[in-house]
Amino acid sequence: QVQLVESGGGLVQPGGSLRLSCVGSGIIFSIYTMGWYRQAPGKLREWVAGISPGDTTTYADSAKGRFTISRDTAKNTMYLQMNSLKPEDTAVYYCNTWPGTPHYWGQGTQVTVSA
Repeated sequence: QVQLVESGGGLVQPGGSLRLSCVGSGIIFSIYTMGWYRQAPGKLREWVAGISPGDTTTYADSAKGRFTISRDTAKNTMYLQMNSLKPEDTAVYYCNTWPGTPHYWGQGTQVTVSA
């Protein structure tokens, strides 16, 4: 089975940084377009960033200039470096394929940005 485990979330102040990690088992990240998603309270899950097998990256407008998605093929791990965090970035962050495969969703990792 595919298992995706996100980690690295936490409580940070506005302007702070976090690096999220996603470790996959049963799936090889390097042969799929992968993405980071987030879901804030009371809102639908939204796509944040993507990375193709060729390492082309794309970002939601809300993430451009602040977030960086990357992948370590040897570790089968994906990362989301988040800088200049804003309160509106508060959400549970998930990794998945693009588009998200329904049964691949994991527990996510909570990111809270608060003064």
